[in-house]
Amino acid sequence: MSLRILLCCLAVWLAGSLLPAMAGGMDELEQASRQPAGSPPQRIVALSWEAAENLLELGITPLAVADADDYRQWVVRPRLPAQVPSAGSRLEPNLELLASLKPQLIIISPTLLSMRSSLQRIAPVLNIDAYQPGQDHAQAAERILLQLGRVLGRQPQAQQRLQQLEQGFAGLRQQLQARGAAAWPTVQVIRFANPSMVYVYGSNAMPVLALRRLGLRTTAQPAPSVWGVSQQRVGQLLALRQDIVLYQQPFAAAPQLFASPLWQGLPFVRQQRFAAVAPAWSYGGAASLLYLAQGMTAALLQLPIAAAASRPSLR
Repeated sequence: MSLRILLCCLAVWLAGSLLPAMAGGMDELEQASRQPAGSPPQRIVALSWEAAENLLELGITPLAVADADDYRQWVVRPRLPAQVPSAGSRLEPNLELLASLKPQLIIISPTLLSMRSSLQRIAPVLNIDAYQPGQDHAQAAERILLQLGRVLGRQPQAQQRLQQLEQGFAGLRQQLQARGAAAWPTVQVIRFANPSMVYVYGSNAMPVLALRRLGLRTTAQPAPSVWGVSQQRVGQLLALRQDIVLYQQPFAAAPQLFASPLWQGLPFVRQQRFAAVAPAWSYGGAASLLYLAQGMTAALLQLPIAAAASRPSLR
């Protein structure tokens, strides 16, 4: 994971852990969604990746997106058109560029609340706090998409997209059931920070919530952060003796780590219960939940345990 991505994730993690739940966020979006319908803004800047995702899912192309190039590498879907420029970083947006774009709305996350007054000199600001303590993040993501759809005059599109997402999950569950997934071991999901450290997703993390919607079992435990992740050393993965382990790409140092004796000695590696998942954002919105599920389903179906279930039995 690049240093810039790591710093952004750390800053957002701290913001979600330390800011009070009433610091805008969901309450602010809900309030905006209840205002009388007027002419919705068309020229919108997204300074968080979950905001960019939600705009694209509603059929709105943002004027600019913070860390746009990194979005294309780490989030991937929904696709961000090549002509959409970067608005600076998610920690330090480019105010001069934003002013030149003349947006009608700027969407932020709690990470940028300290810059709100500066941003409001450019355009109205909407703070969306997608990750709050004690909530089901998957349900919150669906609620946010609907509320944002109302604010932007795209409520029918939001409702239709949520229906499509549920249909997508139903299809994935059928694929897994046909391969005997009910009898599989529990599944754990990780993302590498570097060759020596991993992020392990807990029971309140989006990848694990996606696993559960797929009907898969997991022994993931609650994690201390609002994002549902805890950090461990790679050697601690030795505790996952019976699990299937999936890792979220990208991970540039994979060849280096995966060739090491430490890695080759892990039980889930030796027993071929380890697979890579195509890039999808682990801290995104409602659509990311399905993108995560699609990637995990594809990875699981390539494992020997799934292939064995698809072979006809000899009589």
